[in-house]
Formats: sequence, C-alpha cells, structure tokens
Amino acid sequence: MVNSYLENTLKLHTELCINCKSCTQVCPHGVFADGPEHAELARPTACMECGACALNCPVQAIEVQSGVGCAWAMISAALRGKDMDSGECSCGGDDGSCCGAREEESTCCGEK
Repeated sequence: MVNSYLENTLKLHTELCINCKSCTQVCPHGVFADGPEHAELARPTACMECGACALNCPVQAIEVQSGVGCAWAMISAALRGKDMDSGECSCGGDDGSCCGAREEESTCCGEK
C-alpha cells in the first residue's frame, strides 16, 4: 500500500533549473530550498501536490501531477463547504477516500 503522506508525484530536474527561486517563493510548505547552483528538495514529503511550483517554473524543471494528492481533497472539501478535520472526510489514500479515488468514484463527504 502506498503511504500518500510520504510519496507524491513531485520531480525536480536539477539539470534544467536556472536557480530563479520561484519555487521557493510560491511553495506553501517549504518543499524547496535555495541551493548554490539550483533549487533543492528540502522537504519533498511535505509536498501537497498543489502545482504552484511547476506553474511558476519558467524552464519546466519541476513536474508534479496536481489534483492527485491531498491538496485536491482539501480544495474539493473547501469548495463543498466541508471540513477535512471533522471526520466527514478521510485522507489516507484508501479506496473511497478523498485521496486516491477519482472524483466521480469517491465517497468523500457523502457524495458520489
């Protein structure tokens, strides 16, 4: 079983990085750190797969499949007016939870 809290789709291609520091500025969880020649993954497991880093990278040195991880679950719950911490929605990657199931198949928050 994949531990969705420790694994994600984030990939940094350091050979493409121009050290513009955009990723360090837009990442809400401090996943990236300034390096001497290129950005570095300081906290890769903190990535919530929101996609801000990849969208702001001018040279496409960052890949992430936004919408597949817990960020999508949190955004979806917020849009529905649900609270992730209320127990109405689980986020652990199991079948039927917010993470790891496609929207139309999810039983998250009592919706199908």
